[in-house]
Amino acid sequence: MIIIADGGSTKTSWCLITESNSKVYFNTEGYNPYFVDTSTVIASLQKNLPENLNKEEISEVYYYGAGCSTPENNETIAAAMRAVFVNSKVKVGHDLLAAARALLGVDAGFAAILGTGTNTCLYDGKDVTLNIDSLGYFLGDEGSGSFLGKRLLRDYMRGYLPEGMSKIFKETYELSNEDIFDHLYNRPLPNRFLASFSKFLYENNNFSYSREVVKESFATFFTNLVCHYPSYQEHTFNCVGSVAYNFRDVLEEVAQENNMEMGTIIRSPIDNLVYYHLVLAKGDI
Repeated sequence: MIIIADGGSTKTSWCLITESNSKVYFNTEGYNPYFVDTSTVIASLQKNLPENLNKEEISEVYYYGAGCSTPENNETIAAAMRAVFVNSKVKVGHDLLAAARALLGVDAGFAAILGTGTNTCLYDGKDVTLNIDSLGYFLGDEGSGSFLGKRLLRDYMRGYLPEGMSKIFKETYELSNEDIFDHLYNRPLPNRFLASFSKFLYENNNFSYSREVVKESFATFFTNLVCHYPSYQEHTFNCVGSVAYNFRDVLEEVAQENNMEMGTIIRSPIDNLVYYHLVLAKGDI
């Protein structure tokens, strides 16, 4: 049996392919090696994998993950996979490669991620050939959920939100400024905390503020992480992630303003990624 996984910073989507080629889907939390170590991943997998999953029968694990961009980070995840799936051949790749393969298959083009974090690349039909570093949520990740959450929290804490929206935010989350600072500076996974507030913008899009913030965020994303690619306007804009999917109408508007035609927008790459491995590439990573 084979497992294919796409891991973001917040959630990991898994697909088990059985001997009869049936597919079993399940989710766990995300495992970004910039924020978690091998022992943390092992403990989470042991707790959250389906109880009826016979881990010893898994022969291959193909894991794509956020933060899996260096040999050291890849080994953090690979070591956990080998410890849990003890009879498996484990291969670890970057979630940006997963996005490109899910969006473009074996065709060359431009691919992006807009979820908890951000990433972009040019892809040659098998591998990423050019990537402008998103720099993470501290320095970059323009357009991402964490970027949107940072803007929303900043405006709320400074009293810049529209009055009605500020009232809804306060009643929804019951967070003081001190609570917010505690989450950001003292608790684990602050990027995930920030990104959780992008949902508030989506659910309150009747306020013009929400659309303005999302559009400004996407415009900054294009300025810094799309328009610097050579001949970017010759490619369609293809993107995976919850932020891209939920705000795809605004994203299309910004893409058109940058003379880039919209391509494929999907929430999760897992189905297309399974197709890539089983049909297009037959297990390559």
